[in-house]
Amino acid sequence: MTATSLDAAALRGLMGTFRDVLISHRNVLNLLNVYPVPDGDTGSNMTMTVESVVVELEGLDAGDSPGMVEVAGVISHGSLMGARGNSGVILSQVLRGLAAKFAEAGAVDGRALADGLVAASEAAYRAVMAPVEGTILTVVRESSVAAEVVAGGGGDLRAVAEAARSAGGESLARTPELLPVLAKAGVVDAGGSGYLLLLDAMLTVVDGRPLP
Repeated sequence: MTATSLDAAALRGLMGTFRDVLISHRNVLNLLNVYPVPDGDTGSNMTMTVESVVVELEGLDAGDSPGMVEVAGVISHGSLMGARGNSGVILSQVLRGLAAKFAEAGAVDGRALADGLVAASEAAYRAVMAPVEGTILTVVRESSVAAEVVAGGGGDLRAVAEAARSAGGESLARTPELLPVLAKAGVVDAGGSGYLLLLDAMLTVVDGRPLP
């Protein structure tokens, strides 16, 4: 069954799913990490950032049935406090941009997801003093553009998420064309790869499809 929107409880589940898929892909993301320096920690840093969110979410009192504003607030705070390294800082801004729009909307539907991705892209670019294309910044921005187009045409949550994931995947494949260090190493951007796992997790929660 496909969900047309996600409530606060489903959003909590999404973050747990994202954390789990980051853990399973952590070593691969670390191996892809050649930019800005080949220190092999992108997967670890992104995982620790989201783990901080999940820990804070687990601290919420389920008996009080926390709503979207409370859950979004924890995602925003947890990601900021847990951000590790460049990739973690950028991911935290992505999550904070999404959370702010989800809190405003009260539920995560197609429109809220598109607005959240646009806000996420803007926040990510602001977090970097000298933005470089061919990185996670490009992947988030191009996925947000696709999401905005589909949402503007009345697309539902699954359609918007699929459009974002498809455009993001195409954007990731082009990152070596934009960043010579990636082409030289024969890899795509590690941060962008990790970000796409968030969209994969979203689609898993929306319609039950298996994680990659």
